[in-house]
Amino acid sequence: MTNAAKARPCPICRKPRTQEFTPFCSSHCRDRDLAQWFNDGYALPGEAARPEDIAQED
Repeated sequence: MTNAAKARPCPICRKPRTQEFTPFCSSHCRDRDLAQWFNDGYALPGEAARPEDIAQED
């Protein structure tokens, strides 16, 4: 791991990251981040796409 990567903290809890779970510090923070994705905790701003519109694009 480079010095720059070691200097950046875990994006979830801000503790020092570990090589095993990079970019996180532990499996707990890695799993919390994954849960955010599954529960729509991360999103881009804008109007939500309707499934009908997506199906018509194909």
